[in-house]
Amino acid sequence: MKVGLMFDGLCAFPLTPIVDDRIDVKAVALLVSRATGAGVDSLGVLGSTGNYAYLSRDERHAVLESAVDAADGVPIIAGVGAVRTRDVLAHVEDAQAAGASGLLLAPVSYQRLNEAEVFSLYKDVSSASSVPLVVYDNPGTTGFTFSDELYARLADIPAIASIKIPPPPEQASARLGELRSLLPERTSIGISGDWAAAESLLAGCDIWYSVIAGVLPGTAKVITDHALAGRGDLASEASMNLEPVWSLFRMYGSLRVTAAIAEDLGLISSPSLPLPLRGLDTEGRSKVADAIRRCRLEA
Repeated sequence: MKVGLMFDGLCAFPLTPIVDDRIDVKAVALLVSRATGAGVDSLGVLGSTGNYAYLSRDERHAVLESAVDAADGVPIIAGVGAVRTRDVLAHVEDAQAAGASGLLLAPVSYQRLNEAEVFSLYKDVSSASSVPLVVYDNPGTTGFTFSDELYARLADIPAIASIKIPPPPEQASARLGELRSLLPERTSIGISGDWAAAESLLAGCDIWYSVIAGVLPGTAKVITDHALAGRGDLASEASMNLEPVWSLFRMYGSLRVTAAIAEDLGLISSPSLPLPLRGLDTEGRSKVADAIRRCRLEA
């Protein structure tokens, strides 16, 4: 039995817009309210899309307070990653105090971590937490790749409820079968990499940890509902309709493209990323505007 319903269905990852080097907490609340209104199952606040690595402790706490207030009871899964374990534990304390229902942790580092160090990190955080924990496997940003053996060791820790995996390099059903054979039944498997979500949910993933759902939650909800109900043709068609967006995700990265979409639709101010990050250039923004038109996306 998996730990609660917040690790099934659709988890939306809202942006944390930065305006004049300050967090736009009103925009955070707006994005969260849009997602909850669309019926998402949970919210991944302060994930990579939420720019957690660029925020101070006080800024993270302000984002969480705004999100929890706006979530109207929808569970918040709070990102707590940091380079030093001491700081991760401080973020764990703050997230629980703010009302987070779960935690999301990637093995952030400056010096490359080994498997023993990563296991120790999750063990320490699990011991300090009273809410369940999601393992965030994001080698593109952390430089660390989880082995299947490490997945299995981590899943034996009772507090770890879900593993957020990158898009499978091979057929999703084969990869999911491998993971199911290694992990306890209670462990939820979630897909990131939005272009792979429909296929992965149809293949047996429990949850879509979704970037696009933070800006276009209704669109992501349609794909999720079709996939989890086994309506493969409809799920695949709805995802293929977003291929112009998925193509830009693969080209520029999901954060910059999602921020540009939100800015183009008037949901947040522009620019919205924390320096030294910069948004897309003129050519990239033109491609985003064209994708919005082709996909008929609306705020």
